[in-house]
Amino acid sequence: MGAHKGHDTARHRFDVADAAPLLLDAHGIVTGWTRDAERLLDYGASEAVGMTAAALLTAEDAHRVPELAQRCRADGGWAGLLTAVRKGGRPARLMVRVTSADTDGTARWLVLLSELAEAPGWDMSRPVLEQMVTRSPIGIAIVDTDLRCVWSNPALEQFGSAPAPERLGLRFGEIQPGLDAEAIEAQMRRVLETGEPIVEYEHVGRVRAAPHRETAHTMSFTRIDDDQGKPMGVYYTVVDITERHRARQRLALLDRAGEHIGRGLDIRQTAQELADVAVPALADYITVDLLEPVLRGAEPTMQVPLVRAGQQSVNEGVPEAVVAVGEVAAYLPGTPPLRCLAEGTSWREERLDPLAAEWATDIPGGRTATFLELGLHSVMVVPIRARGATLGVTTFFRRRRQEPFDEDDLNLAEDLVSRAAVCVDNARRYTRERQAALVLQRSLLPHRLPEQDAVEVTACYRPADELTGLGGDWYDLIPLSGARVALVVGEVPGHGIAAAAAMGRLRTAVRTLAALDLPPEEVLGHLDDLVARAAREEGAGPEAAGGSGGGEGCGAAGGSGALEDSGLTGGSEAAPGGTRGLGDSVTPAATPAPGNSRALAAPVDPSDESDSAQAVGSGCVYVVYDPVDGQCAMAAAGHPAPAVILPDGTVAFVDLPQGPSLGVGGPPFESVELALAPGSTLALHTDGLLAHGEGRSLEAGRERLREALERSADTLDLRCRAVVDSLAPDQPHDDLALLLARTRLLGPEQVADWDVPVDPAQVAEARKAASRQLTEWGLEDFAFTTELVVSELVTNAIRHAVGPIRLRLIRARTLMCEVLDSGSTAPHLRHPRTTDEGGRGLLLVSQFAQRWGTRFVPEGKVIWAEQSLREPGA
Repeated sequence: MGAHKGHDTARHRFDVADAAPLLLDAHGIVTGWTRDAERLLDYGASEAVGMTAAALLTAEDAHRVPELAQRCRADGGWAGLLTAVRKGGRPARLMVRVTSADTDGTARWLVLLSELAEAPGWDMSRPVLEQMVTRSPIGIAIVDTDLRCVWSNPALEQFGSAPAPERLGLRFGEIQPGLDAEAIEAQMRRVLETGEPIVEYEHVGRVRAAPHRETAHTMSFTRIDDDQGKPMGVYYTVVDITERHRARQRLALLDRAGEHIGRGLDIRQTAQELADVAVPALADYITVDLLEPVLRGAEPTMQVPLVRAGQQSVNEGVPEAVVAVGEVAAYLPGTPPLRCLAEGTSWREERLDPLAAEWATDIPGGRTATFLELGLHSVMVVPIRARGATLGVTTFFRRRRQEPFDEDDLNLAEDLVSRAAVCVDNARRYTRERQAALVLQRSLLPHRLPEQDAVEVTACYRPADELTGLGGDWYDLIPLSGARVALVVGEVPGHGIAAAAAMGRLRTAVRTLAALDLPPEEVLGHLDDLVARAAREEGAGPEAAGGSGGGEGCGAAGGSGALEDSGLTGGSEAAPGGTRGLGDSVTPAATPAPGNSRALAAPVDPSDESDSAQAVGSGCVYVVYDPVDGQCAMAAAGHPAPAVILPDGTVAFVDLPQGPSLGVGGPPFESVELALAPGSTLALHTDGLLAHGEGRSLEAGRERLREALERSADTLDLRCRAVVDSLAPDQPHDDLALLLARTRLLGPEQVADWDVPVDPAQVAEARKAASRQLTEWGLEDFAFTTELVVSELVTNAIRHAVGPIRLRLIRARTLMCEVLDSGSTAPHLRHPRTTDEGGRGLLLVSQFAQRWGTRFVPEGKVIWAEQSLREPGA
């Protein structure tokens, strides 16, 4: 029933006037022949009359003749396609219609033949066409060139239109005032002007029959021309695709939810994102209430109030809200939100009682309102559930849209909330873990740097891991004996909690080693041994690390102590005793012990997550500054050298020999010593501040750091923050730490020292000298305890040591007493029996002093004791 593909039949009609008739008798023999039949099949009347119908057809169709004859007798006729054979044997594809032509009781059949190549179809009569358009489930209408309706089928009424007679002569806007008539008529005019059909034009609106429900339709427009090809009007069809449109909207909303909800790990932000996504796509007003423990990252419990975590409205300012975000959302007992929270099931109400009061209670300001006053008429309450726990409730309201929530809306809301619930629970778990991690970090990093007189100090730390706020970089300031301080900056490879835990172990080890008062290179040597040994014990470290040097002989000779590009050749005033200035040559600080060279190690598997494995490859710089003579000693293990800001503002980097990273093995560590002028600032930093990543060299990073350090600031703290802000973004690619320490120098009036001959009789003179000095300092209240400490320490030195003895008192925040001798044996605290005549000296010192100890120097050892100046004997 279609046209032959090779012919344009757009304007052909199949009607009686276009068909070739012939007449058959009851036996199927041709009894009447016409000129049209002769023109169609090439047989003359004399040849055709008397032939059977089967003789005019191909063999295949000839076998169908008995069957077709039976159908004609039963149904009174038949219509269909047959293939005839023209005179000469050429086939002709025909459309055939057989109708009864009985006269005076004689059975006859009228056969109408039409060549298929010359007509669009086999049965395009008006009754058939009327059946097609009237019985079609698709809405069909025709408008004239003025776009006024001239015909429509009954199916169009199902789309909310008026009956067909009432539509005649009306424009589209008069038939459907709720739709955008201008846009639709613009499509009709375009078709009239161009003749090009428009297929599946989609339109969304509200039809007159359902003004409160949004519907969607696809419309197709085709121009109708007359016999001269002039436009007569537009034929258009309408198909309701509301369900498909709503399904697309639901999918789009869920896609948008997946894209916009849970972009961060902040609980309140996630709740607000849920509210923002659902308005106005699903609801006109929405509230998201979470249990209070959820906001803290704790496990949810029903015995606590709900807190408004997010809300949104189609109206600016959310005028429907009676509770602000962050406030407690207290609901009356038995209200739907509390029931849904307790039962974990959803609830929907198509029409709210307009005079019913809002469910919330304890509203700030005592405000109350009915649903009518708030303009809310339909509601859904969906619990927020994830991983078997209920975290809160989400309430959806309709206000502007008049159609109530239906079952499909509830299913969509449940799907939407379930997706958001997982994000909320992830944020809750992250909050809990992050709080635990931050507690760990606070326990690992110093809460505040200790007060002391050696340096003015400040520090800034910025982790790369924005989720946990944890990193492997650390800094520290450790008070040492003799008013000295140790400045430490280090970094552990990686980020997050594993790096922080490894950092905590290293920081503890450094503080423990610092208490031994070892030189910087020996501290790093012992630290290297600890890291390598721990890694080997856990099966994560290099096997060759067993050759790492340690102990007192692990230090190596220091290199040049000059500062790069300082332009100084001894610019600082040398302290007594031949101390060096900046730029002077440096003599070896120590000689490496035989057999302590470090072997090169195999690389460490970075996938190992143990703290020991994480610590392998760490870097550290250890600096000791003495405010008595301005001497500074430092050593580095796989760590950038410190910078020094000289008193005139010039910045230079210390030419510090780079030792191997901790735990990987290598040559011994080396140290350098500098003499720093008062007011110089040491800048210890991790390599995160240099940012020498891809495409940027280390030298370029150092130059940027130099420029940042040269900028002045009102305070040291502001300078530190300005340097970090200028060199590192808010979310750096690597952890970074910066420690600035401005050096101070104790004045001559704060230090007193005496040479003590090796003679027991000189103990009394030492006591008297110390007493006179305390009187000059105004510390007479400390004379008794100080004389006892001096007497015991000098007596021990005279009794057990050989060579010169020197006594020194230092007045700073504490009163320090030091005795230097050439001995190499450390004293030990003993607990003598009652009958023992001696051995109580150090016991008494430990009782009266705040702390005491021994440190070894190239000349021998120093036994020292400190007393608090807050109160005598403290």
